[in-house]
Amino acid sequence: MKVTVDQDLCIACGACIDLCPNIFDWNDEGLSQAIVDEVPEDAEDCAREAIESCPSEAIKEI
Repeated sequence: MKVTVDQDLCIACGACIDLCPNIFDWNDEGLSQAIVDEVPEDAEDCAREAIESCPSEAIKEI
């Protein structure tokens, strides 16, 4: 599974980073970004929770 954060939709709320700090982190612009190319299998549930929790629907599974 792979995830991406649409920088145009991200509102920098930090929900995904709070939920999955091993998958998401802040970028230089203060927005969230995926920091892994491929989500580890044991973190897929966490990534899906981040997708569902994103208030601006900026996180997508690709």
